Amino acid sequence: MKKLCVFIICFLLLKFSLFLCSLRETTCFWRMKQSEEDEGELRTDCGFILFINPYPIEEDFYNTLIHFRIPTRKYEYFLVLLFATDEINRNPFILPNMSIIFSIISGMCFQTLDTIDLRYSPKYSFFRPPNYDCRKSPCNVALTGPSWTTSVRLTTYTTYPQIFFGPFHPILSDNVLFPYVYQVAHKDACLPRAMVSLMLYFAWIWIGLVISDDDQGIQFLSDLREEMQRKGICLAFVNMIPDSIQLYTKRAVIYDNQIMTSSAKVVAIYGEMNSTLEVSFRRWAYLGVQRIWVTTSQWDVITSNKDFSLDPFHGTITYMHHHGKVSKFMNFMRTLNTSKYPVDISQMKMKWNFFNCSVSDTNYSSMNHYLYNTTLEWLSQHKFDMVWSEEGYNLYNAVYAVAHTYHEIILQQLESQNIAKPTGVFRDCHQMASLLKYRVFTNPVGELVDMNLRKKLCANYDIYNIWNFPQGFGLKVKIGSYSSYLPQSQQLHISEDLELSMGSILVPTSTCSVTCTPGFRKFYQEQAPDCCFDCAWCPENEISNETADMEQCVRCPDDQYSSAEHTHCLQRHVSFLAYEDPLGMTLAFMSLCFSALTALVLGAFVKYNGTPIVKANNRTLSYILLVSITFCFLCALFFIGHPNTVTCILQQTTFGVFFTVAVSTVLAKTITVVLAFKLTTPGRRMRRMLLSGVPNFVIPICTLFQSVVCGIWLVTSPPFIDTDTSEHGQIIIVCNKGSVIAFHFVLGYLGSLALGSFTVAFLARNLPDRFNEAKFLTFSMLVFCCVWVTFLPVYHSTKGKVMVAVEVFSILASCAGLLGCIFVPKCYVILIRPYSNSLQKYKDKLLY
Repeated sequence: MKKLCVFIICFLLLKFSLFLCSLRETTCFWRMKQSEEDEGELRTDCGFILFINPYPIEEDFYNTLIHFRIPTRKYEYFLVLLFATDEINRNPFILPNMSIIFSIISGMCFQTLDTIDLRYSPKYSFFRPPNYDCRKSPCNVALTGPSWTTSVRLTTYTTYPQIFFGPFHPILSDNVLFPYVYQVAHKDACLPRAMVSLMLYFAWIWIGLVISDDDQGIQFLSDLREEMQRKGICLAFVNMIPDSIQLYTKRAVIYDNQIMTSSAKVVAIYGEMNSTLEVSFRRWAYLGVQRIWVTTSQWDVITSNKDFSLDPFHGTITYMHHHGKVSKFMNFMRTLNTSKYPVDISQMKMKWNFFNCSVSDTNYSSMNHYLYNTTLEWLSQHKFDMVWSEEGYNLYNAVYAVAHTYHEIILQQLESQNIAKPTGVFRDCHQMASLLKYRVFTNPVGELVDMNLRKKLCANYDIYNIWNFPQGFGLKVKIGSYSSYLPQSQQLHISEDLELSMGSILVPTSTCSVTCTPGFRKFYQEQAPDCCFDCAWCPENEISNETADMEQCVRCPDDQYSSAEHTHCLQRHVSFLAYEDPLGMTLAFMSLCFSALTALVLGAFVKYNGTPIVKANNRTLSYILLVSITFCFLCALFFIGHPNTVTCILQQTTFGVFFTVAVSTVLAKTITVVLAFKLTTPGRRMRRMLLSGVPNFVIPICTLFQSVVCGIWLVTSPPFIDTDTSEHGQIIIVCNKGSVIAFHFVLGYLGSLALGSFTVAFLARNLPDRFNEAKFLTFSMLVFCCVWVTFLPVYHSTKGKVMVAVEVFSILASCAGLLGCIFVPKCYVILIRPYSNSLQKYKDKLLY
């Protein structure tokens, strides 16, 4: 039952994946080219020689060869050669009345039972070894690959031109070392850009790199690192695998630990197969290293049949040079007459189909009875499109390049009338090489092939991902493409089917640090790559909400503030001491009540102005003091309500001037008390001072000085409207004092007047007189000084409307102290004990 459930789940997932591919491209899934049992054959290279037969090829031509066995992975090369030569031989416009055939360089590619080289075949005895006779040996063209070392070895004992059909290698482009070696593959000049574009698309910014320790690997490292730095991607590690197997063996553990302990989930591989780099790759597979391998098409392998995951971004992502589909090849394979060949072509076709074909136009209903052990039966029920690897397509172009070169040489021979009929034997290798180097032609697929520009042009890439589902099935799906000739925003194209399926797929991440979520910013570590960082909260009133991993937080506008999560800005609440607030309403009510009460006291004094208690201590000064106290109470209203320029200026000027009048009046009253008691002493100077009203001059003199100070304040640095955003969620609108020095100078001047009044009143407090108010003046100044001394620390420790309320309260409290200490006792006598307000009644009471 358990196995049946597993089979059903696997069937549903496979059907879903095939359905996605059918929506977009009929040749979506491609078979892998390698199985586990064929790994031992991966190191073989192939070498072929192309030459001309002056006669049409006979039907039983290949039956004259000795039987040989072909490794599964090399089927493609043999089939491509058969197809390309057959296609050229059928083409009346290329080498008419002649045939192009190939031979296999002895000891290469195939496991032979005997030496196999058509040049030495008895039937074609006109091809002789180099020292067979005294004539110059024929100059044919060799096709070698897929490893570049094959061409290097072959040049040591041959002088005829070679075309290398493996991946482009810069060493073979050295015209001095290898003047007769040409490459048909494109150079991977744009491969770093193509890889980085995919990394950016999937947000893979922490990448490992494994390269071969040679000039090609170092150049790729330089190009890739430069491109990564421009796009903000970092290299987690770089494993440079040496060519020497002995040196690699000594360092293998270091390489293993580096890749296994790294947090990078994506690793780029660049280098040759059939090298120590492949040994290292196989070793990591054996150790169970699970990574996303981003590499070139020659690495499109499944490391193990157990390399299985439902995640499509698992295993190998390969970049293959884009090439057109050779549509005639499938028909060639279907109609191939197997009796013409000495090997079992039927078995070859079946095996190569399994490893190198893509499913197309499938009747998906037949999958309803799919089981693991019916894979071959299921495959036999479907159509297949033959798919070539890069090496196979390069080999196809190489055959056509040679055929076009032969064709041109023959035309030149006929035009020069050196021969009556071409024999197909060419001995001028220099001519062959010069024509082959600059060969330009259009292949049957429609691609323009320029042999001289292959190393200069950027190639277009198809991007594939290997899916090993079901286990060992080995499907390769095209997930996108890259073209460097399109605008930058369109260079990378990801399959629409993949984008749709990604809605329910968690794309693997490869980062050095955890992504900083909105509300945080990146905090870089010292001596660490740019991709490695910590996350720190955004400062107060700053946010990060647009994207993750923001380097700098964005400050909110002045009229907004950051939320608690620091992800968005909220509108600030405007704060000031308003009349609608309970605090503002209370202070305004107190100001009006106290000013009304002061007005009533003034009225009582005016009504009873003839009584001794009113006339005592200068009645006029009492009126001035009551009026100034009334205005002091009212000036508190300037501090309440929405501040504007006028109220900001009037706040401090009215406060400073009216309080100066009040305090200087108290000072004048204390001076009056002292002068009144000095009249009893001999001399007339004091009398003249009192009668001339000298104490009354104290008020204008003191007020004038304070007015000058306020005028200077307003001219140099007047108060203005200011906003304070330091409070969370609020914009506090306040009146900035402008000059803090001037403000404290005004307070200090008032304090000095109050201290002087307190000192004089305190000295005169015990002078004998029924209506002596020196004690009342002393207490009023004591209250006044206490209020304002307490005001300073409290005022500077608060902000906003509370700070304004403290100043208003200090104004009301100090004015209430003056009113209560000086005039409440007098009002008590005037209104409650009127008999005490008459000298005659006071004397009669003393007699009785």
